[in-house]
Amino acid sequence: MTYSVKEMFLSMQGEGAHTGRVSVFIRFSGCNLWSGREKDRAKAVCKFCDTEFVGTDGDGGGQFKTAALLAKEAQSYWPGQDGDKWVICTGGEPLLQLDTALINALKAAGFKIAVETNGTLQAPSGIDWLCVSPKANAKLRQACGDELKLVYPQIENKPEDFANLDFMVFSLQPLDNNKDGDKDGKTISEKDDKKARGHEQAAFNYCLENPKWRLSLQTHKYLGVR
Repeated sequence: MTYSVKEMFLSMQGEGAHTGRVSVFIRFSGCNLWSGREKDRAKAVCKFCDTEFVGTDGDGGGQFKTAALLAKEAQSYWPGQDGDKWVICTGGEPLLQLDTALINALKAAGFKIAVETNGTLQAPSGIDWLCVSPKANAKLRQACGDELKLVYPQIENKPEDFANLDFMVFSLQPLDNNKDGDKDGKTISEKDDKKARGHEQAAFNYCLENPKWRLSLQTHKYLGVR
């Protein structure tokens, strides 16, 4: 198959259990819960996505005709021989494209494979770290894995709805989705910041009261990096 990639880059994992780990990121194009276009957001299953995943025009993006070509390109981003080589497959929804052929090619290139998925599709075998992030009313088909990362708060999904599933790590990530315009004289950034801080405090308080959950902050946003 031909793989459509929005962007590819070297960075550090900014959230969840592997925060701070150097990794090559492959952001696949496309998602099954939202078109990625703002005009469709109100009707989407997932309305709070903060990621650009439409097309193949990002840095390192493109069409890769074979799994071997994509794995070779990912390998070219790794900076040296030291440390475990990790690749993070994300999106959009990476399981729309990540298949056995690509998993095998990435393994042959020496990578350990992490995946961040919305859990609506069954994951193939061979993934080293599977992180599932349930979204809205979407049916959860992948109900086990390594990490369950829940955006908080959500109207549809509560942490207690997932706490008994078969995951090693349970992460709570504050919601950051204020798309409102300027209605009260404040700048959008000031309102966004106030709402985001409220969500962070709510997630912090929940984790304090429910220590099964770990607080996951998007550190890459604080640092201003990808």
